[in-house]
Amino acid sequence: MLNQNTLLRLQTQLEVIPFLLDGATPEALMTRPGSGQWSAQENLAHLARHHAVFLERLHRILEESAPRLGRYRAEEDQAWPEWSCLPIEEILARLKSLRAEVINLIKGLSQAETSRAGIHPMFGEMTLAGWLEFFLLHEAHHLYVVMIRIGGAKARVELKIER
Repeated sequence: MLNQNTLLRLQTQLEVIPFLLDGATPEALMTRPGSGQWSAQENLAHLARHHAVFLERLHRILEESAPRLGRYRAEEDQAWPEWSCLPIEEILARLKSLRAEVINLIKGLSQAETSRAGIHPMFGEMTLAGWLEFFLLHEAHHLYVVMIRIGGAKARVELKIER
């Protein structure tokens, strides 16, 4: 059965985005750290793309018997280059639309459907409810990274101003 707290997180976790983006300049959104890792905007694009991938996985779990679902790696996704270059407004619009699709699908599931399983290469067999927890934890990590990237970009700007 789907935990009500999990459903609440699904419905509210993205509400932090306006807080994260408050006062962020386009430069802060696009700035990559020195390591070359993704910018805040690329992390948000990844979240939007991951929603589309997650919806496909949910449908497979519901339609197939314990499908094997490989790890998602953006670098191996042919659609990722298009998603990574989207303007922030489009990323946020897609994220909102896809989240509504995920919520509608999840809210309509029976207890038997949330107990259906898919096979993860590292975690093994997980119920659909488990996949949802995994999805939300993954998302929370990227939201945290967005906060770090924007904060780091703002700090660099402040250091330049002080000099």
